[in-house]
Amino acid sequence: MPTTLILASASPRRRELLERVGIVTRVMPADIDESVHFGEEVVAYALRVAGEKATAIAKANPGEWVLAADTIVEQGGEALGKPVDAQQAQEMLSRLRGRAHRVTTAMALQRIGEKSDLHSKAVSTEVHMRNFSDVELQAYIASGEWRGKAGAYAVQGMAAAFVSEVRGSISNVIGLPLAEVVIWLGEAGIAQPSYPAEQAH
Repeated sequence: MPTTLILASASPRRRELLERVGIVTRVMPADIDESVHFGEEVVAYALRVAGEKATAIAKANPGEWVLAADTIVEQGGEALGKPVDAQQAQEMLSRLRGRAHRVTTAMALQRIGEKSDLHSKAVSTEVHMRNFSDVELQAYIASGEWRGKAGAYAVQGMAAAFVSEVRGSISNVIGLPLAEVVIWLGEAGIAQPSYPAEQAH
């Protein structure tokens, strides 16, 4: 029976990625202040937020393993968060159009018991977007897929047509670097992937 892992995230994409390889999760989103500290570097911010999410849930569930993550879209040293409206989404995508940007997912894995275990790492992927037209941009904005997405796009959705090249983990851009997570959890003795057997015909 696979080990149950608490996922400190409300992202359905992260849960789906883990469940694809049979890692069972219980979802318990963390409610923390995600404000950026003055002078805080982008990756350092993501690592801090992921750690604080994991700690908040681990304290409430002693003895259980908690995985938290924070994904950041970065262009030119500036983090592009979730757009508040269509205008901001258009501005973000216009900035990413025809250029490369970096997507980083910071992860924290924690268990609080007689001794506390905390692991953290960040994985980055370089994403190149083609120079898509204004008509395509407006159609994407009208679709509403950008809502709730860092950088205003979902690579697993219609915005895949905007992406010309990905250097690194594609699942990282979706929300979790799945290959790294599976290795990490296995090394910690927490969970192993469980793949369904081929069905007889």
